[in-house]
Amino acid sequence: QIDDLAEVDYSLSSLPAVFRPFIDLDLKGVVFPAGNYTDSPYVPASFTIPDQSGSMLYLAFSEYFFQTSSFAYYTAGAFNMTIAEETCSYFNINTEIFGSIIPEVVKYSVTPNPVMLKLMATEIPTISLEQDSFTVEIQGSMEVLAVLPDSTTQSLFTMNIAANTSISLNIFDQKLMGSLCLNRLHFSLAHSNVGSFEVLLLENILSYILQTEVIPSANGK
Repeated sequence: QIDDLAEVDYSLSSLPAVFRPFIDLDLKGVVFPAGNYTDSPYVPASFTIPDQSGSMLYLAFSEYFFQTSSFAYYTAGAFNMTIAEETCSYFNINTEIFGSIIPEVVKYSVTPNPVMLKLMATEIPTISLEQDSFTVEIQGSMEVLAVLPDSTTQSLFTMNIAANTSISLNIFDQKLMGSLCLNRLHFSLAHSNVGSFEVLLLENILSYILQTEVIPSANGK
């Protein structure tokens, strides 16, 4: 078991190949949602490790391993999160900030109300391996809600998100760790209860939230 959300099957996929200077072990390297051995939509491709002899052990991960990881965590809901003042101590966004850009927001509250964000991935994130890192293309949505005085919420608008991120891998304390970096971000309006508005005016605010709250939260997991 990797964590509470995912498990990995690293059993042998074929008999060990024994040679005079080394032994080749082919392992499955398939990641599943914890307790749910659902077949992933990906097909593994064979690959070889370049001939090297300077170390005792060489370990290689294929793109298939990371693709099934993405599928497993997507299925388990790991890419979905809610950001609110009570769950993130540094998150302090209210309707007044959005009301200065979208006048219709003010109609929902004369006094500023806290804002809640609901983020979710709408497709399985696409992973591509590169030298020393890999890129992740994420398609998702962000719903912005006002938290009213009676603790109910009112949906203001929903944005589509297209994000390109890169993850660099390091081994720390005998664990494989990844560090997420946001490369490119694009927003578009999916639905609005506060009328139409210019999305570009909100990009700086939403980008700031993702950079300061979502990315650090993902790196901390």
